[in-house]
Amino acid sequence: MNELLKRCITGIIYVFLLLTAIMLSNAEAFGFLFLVFGLICLFEFKRLVRLTGSTIYLIFLSLWWCFNYLIPISEFGSNLFVYLLLLAVISTDIYLVFYLYKKENVKYETWQKFLLNLFYVGGGCLFISLLYKWEIYKNEQELSNTFAFWEFSQWRFSEAFSEAQHTMIAILAIIWASDSFAYVSGRFLGRTKLFPSVSPKKTVEGFIGGLVGALLIAAWLSLYSNKELWKWLIVAAVLVVTGTLGDLVESKFKRVAGKKDSGTILPGHGGLLDRLDSLIFASPFAFITLLVLSYF
Repeated sequence: MNELLKRCITGIIYVFLLLTAIMLSNAEAFGFLFLVFGLICLFEFKRLVRLTGSTIYLIFLSLWWCFNYLIPISEFGSNLFVYLLLLAVISTDIYLVFYLYKKENVKYETWQKFLLNLFYVGGGCLFISLLYKWEIYKNEQELSNTFAFWEFSQWRFSEAFSEAQHTMIAILAIIWASDSFAYVSGRFLGRTKLFPSVSPKKTVEGFIGGLVGALLIAAWLSLYSNKELWKWLIVAAVLVVTGTLGDLVESKFKRVAGKKDSGTILPGHGGLLDRLDSLIFASPFAFITLLVLSYF
């Protein structure tokens, strides 16, 4: 089987799993999928940074269970623990942006590798699933303010669920569109290197092309959403910038480790972390962006 065919088949299965999980249930299937994805990505990152032990999996499983089942979804916008986790994950991500500029290889202690893996990889995967649950709840609340109490019905939940599905599919579409437009524009127009020490193939022209493509897709998707155009444009810009940084951060770890890919689980694509690096890094920023925009 040639490489292109492998990539196509793997890509189709990967997209099918994501879209099926989004459409299948009220966030439970999607949350479980990213629980599994999170464990795989934790394993791949562990190998990249040479972290030993299995404690990281137990901590991640505990966090996933607590935030999915112990903390009511109605408190996501005000719960202290949600904000503490968000602060820890975003702080870790911001540190990793500065890490990109370090010319010398940083030798991390075991506890530092553990925290990087837990918050950068595990926290990112966790916020992807929490984002879906928050979108369902938020849309349901908006509808409850529109309709009388006795009109609370399966229809209202269905509408809230449908809008949340649209949001999650839109987030994935924006990231995929950004990658595709960046690749095409970078290949044909790319002249100026974006971050040559980390990813020699990425160009400024490619980044701009990815941003323009993502904004166009966001504008189109806004036609089928309850969210205003300006909100989608902000979300798209946040996803493109943070997603690109996420791609660069993972490339830096692979370069330091002397690896081309984070793993081999996806034939023709490498590791799962290679496919999810942008989404994992962008998810906490998307979460807080949508949280803030929900008040406008």
